Amino acid sequence: MGVTVAVDANGADLGPAEVAAGAAIAAELGVMVRLYGPAEQIGEVGDGVEVVDAPISIAKEADPVRAARSTPEASIVQAARAVAEGEADALVSAGATGATLAAGLFEIKRARGIYRPGLATPVPIPGSPVTLLDVGANVEVRSEHLVQFAFMGAALAATVLGQQRPRVALLSNGSESTRGTAVVIEAGQLLSAGLHSSFDFVGNIEGNDLAAGIADVIVTDGFTGNIALKVMEGVSQAVVDGVRGAATSSVRAKLGGALLRPALRDFRDAIDPEGPGGAYMLGLRQLAVVSHGRFTRYGFSQAILLAARAVNGDLVGRTEAMLEAGGALRR
Repeated sequence: MGVTVAVDANGADLGPAEVAAGAAIAAELGVMVRLYGPAEQIGEVGDGVEVVDAPISIAKEADPVRAARSTPEASIVQAARAVAEGEADALVSAGATGATLAAGLFEIKRARGIYRPGLATPVPIPGSPVTLLDVGANVEVRSEHLVQFAFMGAALAATVLGQQRPRVALLSNGSESTRGTAVVIEAGQLLSAGLHSSFDFVGNIEGNDLAAGIADVIVTDGFTGNIALKVMEGVSQAVVDGVRGAATSSVRAKLGGALLRPALRDFRDAIDPEGPGGAYMLGLRQLAVVSHGRFTRYGFSQAILLAARAVNGDLVGRTEAMLEAGGALRR
């Protein structure tokens, strides 16, 4: 792919070695990786992976902004600096959204005309995958922030997920254009009146339509989006556990479960939250991806591979072009 990804190995629940194993998988598929973390814990790596010894982590700091400013030797800060200085093309973090956002803003910096970066997550829904943003970067937003998130999400859906001319909706408590907070109503008016030839604005949707296939991109504030995402993840896991329990509840159920096992395995894989690789931090001058700390090597490899795909598809450039064409850039 000709892409180098800087990866912060600190912050993963299973430790830096698990992140390194994910980096090795991505390297085997052609992505160069610069891995920042404690070399002692990472151990030996194969071709395509370079280890930069950076044992200091700010992943668990209560004040990530202060920590990113005062700890230039921290692994996430060094990885972000490598992207800013052109030594890598994208940033992947093994966890700690706050630290990644702070390091990204200080080192990589916001893209031209962007109010605030947003976190976008492709939610794996069988038959109708949807991109949800913001999922945690901005607890409070203004209407112009939601408008920019709509363009960011549409660019991500088109570039990484291959959804040509995505359908974009606002998450609200009613489908009518007059429902929702004042910010949501105003954002809907702006999107309805704006020029966005690269996506279709389909109005408001309610929470029960998140997985209904009505929209490809769903826009909300980071507080609501984070709650919605975790509810969906929890329900998905409960469904998988419930099906597994029902399939082993009796001899007859076990016989039926054996017949259904291939289909159930495919269903489990389709809703696996590790498949999308994590949340994309959009609105910086270069791309950043924040994986979940509980991911296994598979999830970290997906984060690196999808970051490389976004670089090859010029996600940052396409996002800026869409924002500019729609008159949504900050003046």
